[in-house]
Amino acid sequence: MADDIAYGQQRPPDTNDETAVVMFLARQLIAEMNTMKLVKVTKVTGGGVDQPAGTVEVQPLVSQIDGNGYGTEHGIVPDIPWSRVQGGKNAIICEPEVGDIGYVVVSDRDISKVKATRAAALPGSRRQYDLADGVYVGGCLNVAPEQYLIFTASGIRLVDSSGSSLALESGGFALADSHGNVISTSAGGITITPAAGGTVTIHGKVFETHTHNGVTTGGGITGPPT
Repeated sequence: MADDIAYGQQRPPDTNDETAVVMFLARQLIAEMNTMKLVKVTKVTGGGVDQPAGTVEVQPLVSQIDGNGYGTEHGIVPDIPWSRVQGGKNAIICEPEVGDIGYVVVSDRDISKVKATRAAALPGSRRQYDLADGVYVGGCLNVAPEQYLIFTASGIRLVDSSGSSLALESGGFALADSHGNVISTSAGGITITPAAGGTVTIHGKVFETHTHNGVTTGGGITGPPT
């Protein structure tokens, strides 16, 4: 029936009475307020070790719908600055990549002049809660990382994409490379374990080399085969 057809964002019940019309207008005004948006990164500009954080182009992931429930994808939003964990000249640098999923937090005022000058400024216009005034935070809903820094109940572990790792725990640390070579420390000393086998242990003033053929100490004494 014609009365069941929606027009734009208006649904059939929105014209039932004056209260419904006012509620529809209120919902339309609220809908213009962007707060947080899940987005996908489509382009990355700037950044790097010797540069400040750059900008991204993003596409909001939750599509728009009309009164009939038909969907329309959002377009691309350019020039969104991304955030870094930074204090003074100290920072953790982990730049966004194309395809990342994250979220944009939207300012309640136009921040374009502050972005351009990096100083206090009047709003560039009277727009409010506009996605163009967002900051990309990211990331969420992404793939499992291949290199990472993780804080656990027992300590800290740093792993790179090649498989090398550094584990820091209360009893000491262990440094392992992607070839299987390990250097570890404990209350008893330092142990070096080559990937090919055998160990080198330093404890006190004693230096020991453990191989498949025996044990040699710093004093030149050879022990029985192991």
